[in-house]
This record gives sequence, structure tokens and C-alpha cells, in this order.
Amino acid sequence: MTEMFATLGTWNWLIFGVILMALELLAPGVFLFWLGLAALLVGLISFVVQPSWQAQILMFAAFVTAAVPLWRRLARAGEAASADNPFLNRRSQALVGRVFTLEKPIVDGAGTVRIDDTVWRVAGPDTPAGTRVRVVEAKGANLTVAAA
Repeated sequence: MTEMFATLGTWNWLIFGVILMALELLAPGVFLFWLGLAALLVGLISFVVQPSWQAQILMFAAFVTAAVPLWRRLARAGEAASADNPFLNRRSQALVGRVFTLEKPIVDGAGTVRIDDTVWRVAGPDTPAGTRVRVVEAKGANLTVAAA
């Protein structure tokens, strides 16, 4: 076992890092990425310094240990960015409370309204085309409206 560690070289770390990052593509979760990055860093440092195998393993352990808090900090920063845009991926929720003009009349509880470049299905009481309506509820791509 000692002989295996003694033969650890720069290329072994680089190959190990690439393999870990490739495995990340097969089993996404961002965990193997950081291990692969740590292995690549050890490989790059080994090109310059030529440390012993014990130092290489200690560097790998240190980089992996440092990567966990870094990953958490980056993940929190991503959450804060999405807090700036709370309706991201929930576009219909951003329409609640807004007033629009009916494009097609609401007949038997169904009609349409044009919002920007999109035609939305609306439900509500029978109303003629051209009437201003307020969005009171959004469920997926269906909007419920009431007279404004």
C-alpha cells in the first residue's frame, strides 16, 4: 500500500481530478466537483513543487476541507440572488393584481388576454372583449380574472 502512495505523481492527481469531475456529470450534486477541483489543484502544485506523497495527500485533504465552506458560501450567494427576483420561474404569480384588457371575450367562463407577446387563458364571469380585468389568481398558465 505504501508503494502505491509513493508512486503518486502529478499526472495521477490530474487524471483523478478529471475522473471525479466526469463522475459529477453522471451523478450531479456538486459534491464530486469539489473533490475533483482539489485533486486538480494538488496536481498543478505538484508540477511546480514536487512534494512527497504524504504532503500531496495532506494538501488534498486540506483543499477538500476548505472547499466545503466555500461551496456553502457560494450556494448561499445564489439563494440571495434569487431572493431579488422572487417570481423567477413563477411568471404567472407576478401577474396577480395587475389589470389587462381582454383580447377575446370570456364566454362560458373562458377567454384570453394578451400580456406582452403572450396570450394567456383566463377564467371568470362572462365579459365582452375590450373590458379591463384584474388578475385575482394564477394557477400554472391559467389566470382567474374579475372586472377591474
